[in-house]
Amino acid sequence: MPGQQEVRWSQLKVGVLVLVAVCALIALVFLMSGASGGFWSGHLKLISYFENSAGLKNGAPVNLDGVTVGNVTAIRIDPGKPLTPVEVVMKVNAERANDIRADSKSSLETMGVLGDTVVDIDSRNATGPPVQNGAVLPTTETPNLQDVIQASQGTIEQLDTILGKVSDLVDSLNSNKGSIGMLINNRELYDKGLKTLNELSGLVDEVSNGQGSLGKLLKEDTLYDNLKQATTGLNQIVTRVNSGQGSIGKLMKDDSLYNNMNQATKNLNELLTNINAGRGSLGMLAKNPLFAEKLTDTVNQMDSILKQINQGRGTIGQLIKNREFYDNANQTMQQAKGLMTAIRRNPKKYLTIHMKVF
Repeated sequence: MPGQQEVRWSQLKVGVLVLVAVCALIALVFLMSGASGGFWSGHLKLISYFENSAGLKNGAPVNLDGVTVGNVTAIRIDPGKPLTPVEVVMKVNAERANDIRADSKSSLETMGVLGDTVVDIDSRNATGPPVQNGAVLPTTETPNLQDVIQASQGTIEQLDTILGKVSDLVDSLNSNKGSIGMLINNRELYDKGLKTLNELSGLVDEVSNGQGSLGKLLKEDTLYDNLKQATTGLNQIVTRVNSGQGSIGKLMKDDSLYNNMNQATKNLNELLTNINAGRGSLGMLAKNPLFAEKLTDTVNQMDSILKQINQGRGTIGQLIKNREFYDNANQTMQQAKGLMTAIRRNPKKYLTIHMKVF
C-alpha cells in the first residue's frame, strides 16, 4: 500500500499535468482563432455609429470584404448622436490595419435571410491612409429584413388584390361567363372550331395539290412564264426606247422635237410681241380701239339682221318664218317633179316640133 507521501506526489503530478494541458488548450484556442488574429498579435480599436443595431450582439464577427478580421466588443447607446445613436466598438487584428483605410465604410449584414448579424467593412473604393487605433469608420446603412418586409407590405397587398381578381376571373371562366368562358366550356363552340380547322386543313391540302386558283398559282408555271415573257417584252421596249427607236424613243432621244418646240415657242413669242405692239389683225383687234368699235358695230348690225330674220321681216325672214311661202315653194317643187315625170313617160307630147313654111 503506497504511503501518504507517494499519494501526495501523484496528486501533484496529476494537478500539474492538468494545469499544463489547460494552458496548452487555451493557447491553442487563441492561436487557431481567426477572429482575434492570434494570441500574440496586437489589436486595433475601431468604432462605428449606426441607426439601428439590427440584432447585432457582442462577439459578433467583423469581416473585411467577407474575411473575418475581428470581433464586436461592445454595443451601447450614445445620447449625443440622435441620428446614429448605436455605438459599435470593434477589436480588429493589427496585422490587417494596412488593409483598412480611414475612409472605409462599415455596414451591418445578415448572414442569410435568418442568420446572425455581422459587421462588414468595405475597403474596395477607399483611398485614404491606413486606419489608426480608435478611429471612427463611416457607415453605410442597409435595410434589414423588417424594413424590407414593411416596404414590401404595399406590394403584398396589391398582389393579394390581383390574386383576388384572378380568382374571380377563373371562377367566371369556369362558370361559362364571357367569351373566353364560352370558348373554354362550350362544346358546341369547340365543335365549330374543330370543323373550321378541318376545313382549313382540307383547303391547305387542295392548295398543296395544285387545286383551285390559288393551288394553280402556287404549282403551275404558267403565271411565271407569262410574267417572264411580259418582263422580256418590257425589257425590249425599254431597250428600243433607250436606242431612240419608235415614237417614244425619238421623243426621248431625237432633238428634232425639242428644236421644233423651241422654234414654235419663238414664233409664238414673236406673235405675242406683234399683238402687244398692235401689229396685224389680231394686234389691231387687241390694241386699236377703232377696229374694236368697227367690229362691235358689225356685230350689232349682224344682231339686228338676225333679229329681223327671226321676226320674219324681209325675203330671208319670210323664207324662214312664213309657212305659206314654204307651202308654195313645196307645191311648185311637187308640180315640177310631176312635170318631169310626165315628160319622161311621154316625151313626144311635150317635145313635138312644129315647122311651118310660109
